[in-house]
Amino acid sequence: MVITFELGVEDLADTRFALSPLNETVLSLRVLREPGLSAVHLPWRRSVLRALGELGALGELDGFDTGLLLSLVAERRTVPDFLTPPPASFAPSFEEELAVVRRTAPAVVRRDLLGTHLPDPPPEPLRTALDGVGDAAVRRLRDTLCELLRRYWEIALRPDWPGMRLLLEADMTYRARRLALGGARLLFADMHPSLRWQRGVLHIADMIGRHHVLASGRGLLLLPSVFAHKPAPPLSPDGAPTLAYPCRGVATLWSRPPVVEAPALTALVGAAKARLLGMLDEPLATVELARRLRVTPSAVSQHLRVLHANGLVARARDGRQVLYRRTSLGDRLAGGVGE
Repeated sequence: MVITFELGVEDLADTRFALSPLNETVLSLRVLREPGLSAVHLPWRRSVLRALGELGALGELDGFDTGLLLSLVAERRTVPDFLTPPPASFAPSFEEELAVVRRTAPAVVRRDLLGTHLPDPPPEPLRTALDGVGDAAVRRLRDTLCELLRRYWEIALRPDWPGMRLLLEADMTYRARRLALGGARLLFADMHPSLRWQRGVLHIADMIGRHHVLASGRGLLLLPSVFAHKPAPPLSPDGAPTLAYPCRGVATLWSRPPVVEAPALTALVGAAKARLLGMLDEPLATVELARRLRVTPSAVSQHLRVLHANGLVARARDGRQVLYRRTSLGDRLAGGVGE
C-alpha cells in the first residue's frame, strides 16, 4: 500500500528538518522488542538490556513495567501517533516533547492505541484501561506511559544522545545540500527505496495503510532517525505531513573510534590529532569527525586548526560545510598512500 503527500510550491518552500529525542525513544522500542529488525543496533540493544538487568539487580527499577512499555509496539511494528508529536521547534528537549504527550486528550490516546494494534485487539497490558467507559483509566495509562518513557530515555538513549544528535545533524546537512542542488527530486532520490517523488507528490510505498494527504500550505516536516528502519509517516492522515526517515551512517554509530597504531606520530602531535589524521583519508566535515570520535565539534575544530596550520590537512568549502582531508605530508606521517 502507498501513502502520498501532495505538496504545492508553498509546501516545498516550507520543507524543514527537526530533531526529536522522543521520536527516537519510541522507535527504539521496536529494536528492543524485535532484535532481528536491525543487526546494526544489536550492540546498543545488548548494552541497554545489560543496564536494565544491573539496575534491576540493585532494586532501582521498582515499578518499571517492561511489558507495558513494549506493548506500545504492535505486531505490524506500528507505534501510537500521540507518542510521536511533530516537534514544535528545531531541537526540543525530551522533557518538552513529553510535556506535549502529557496533555493529550484521553479520546486521542484511546483512538491511537486501538488504531496502532488493528486489526488485532490491544495487548493485555493496555486492555483494561482501553476497555473502560470513562476517561479516568485512560488518563492514568497516559501518565504511566509518560513516566515509563522518561525512565527508559534516561537509561537507554540519553547517554548516547550527543553522538546520535551529531549523526542526525550531519544527515540534515547532507539533505539540505541535496535540496539546494536539485530540489525535491534530488532530496528524496537516495533517502530510501520506498520513497518516490513525482509531479509534486511524495509516494511512500510498502505501508500498512493507504491515504492521500494534501499539505495545503502546512509544509513538510522531515525527521532523520537512527531507529527508523524505513520511512515512517503518521498512521493518521489528519495531521500535517511529517516523515521520519532512516539517516545515513547509522552503521558507524555504535562502533568505537578508530585507534591509530603509530607511536611515533602520537608522540609528535598527540593522540587526539594522530587519530584525526588517521581518519582523514577521505574528505570529512567537522561535525562528522566529532560524531565518530564522540567529542564536541569545537574540540575537533581546535585540533584541525593546528593540523592545517602545519600543512598536514587541507580544507575546501563544499556548500555550507568545510571538508578536511590529509595532505601528501599528512599521508607520509600517517603511513598512508603518499609515503
